[in-house]
Amino acid sequence: MEYKDYYQVLGVKREASQEDISKAFKKLARKCHPDLNPNDCKAEAKFKDINEAYEVLRDPEKRKLYDSFGHNWQHGQNFQPPPGYEGMRFGGGGGQQFDMGGFSDFFETVFGGAGFSGAGPGRGGFGGYQRRATRGRDVEAGLELTLEEAYLGGSKNVTLHEEGVGLDGRPAIQPKTLSVNIPAGVRDGAKIRLAGQGGAGFGGGPAGDLYLKVMIRPHSRFKLEDVNVVVDVPLSPWEAALGATVRVPTLEGEIDLTIPPGISSGRKMRIRGKGLSGKAGRGDQLVRVMIHTPKELSSEERQLWENLAKVSTFNPRHA
Repeated sequence: MEYKDYYQVLGVKREASQEDISKAFKKLARKCHPDLNPNDCKAEAKFKDINEAYEVLRDPEKRKLYDSFGHNWQHGQNFQPPPGYEGMRFGGGGGQQFDMGGFSDFFETVFGGAGFSGAGPGRGGFGGYQRRATRGRDVEAGLELTLEEAYLGGSKNVTLHEEGVGLDGRPAIQPKTLSVNIPAGVRDGAKIRLAGQGGAGFGGGPAGDLYLKVMIRPHSRFKLEDVNVVVDVPLSPWEAALGATVRVPTLEGEIDLTIPPGISSGRKMRIRGKGLSGKAGRGDQLVRVMIHTPKELSSEERQLWENLAKVSTFNPRHA
């Protein structure tokens, strides 16, 4: 079998981190996907090689074996055993018991977790080799939410792309749609666990779990400060000076907010319990007052402002 340098296929160095390997795979998979290159046979072949390389290098144990034994690591054949194991025999019948020593770890990893036993009636596998039930690996993926979705929570259909096996038996990227229950008030960076939706188990073992890491998209009007939601509300100078009741947006709709007289620009007013969920409970909504002055004045308005300037003793630079 022709040797393939999986590192070269993905365009990464042998010492590349798992994150670098994942980034390289995603970039190449998008570029060489057959759906995007319908008449390019080379792109299809490249796509298969990319999936094959990533299937090995994304798994630390498989990567370790690949680094040690090369392209045929998964078959457990034609390898040179390490010093001290030259006389060891693998397989065979007649009720033999195999003393694998430390090298049994190699077979447990290659075959998905298992143990050796002597071959005999009712015993199958590789010389009596029997698979051991092994739990699948946990998987993490990103989940983008609007601020309203994070605040209100509820059910949401999410389509992910995971590694599977194509019709040709090779690893392939496949879509997977799940219904996810979003907890109300979930914060940015939180993880939602979906039991049994991770990597498949081996030898009848259970599947791993899927963890969705929440990423809240930027909002056109609201901003986040940890678990608090911040919104700017403009006031006229006379509303700030005299006080007023104004309509203020929240993530659940508008409410009336009473502005006390004499409020300054930049001051924040608190609406409790209208934020996201944190360790200490729900955060708050902070309403930041922004005082706006008119750019154009009528003759009467200008006269009133000039009269105010003459009679007022207020000096903001000495307040």
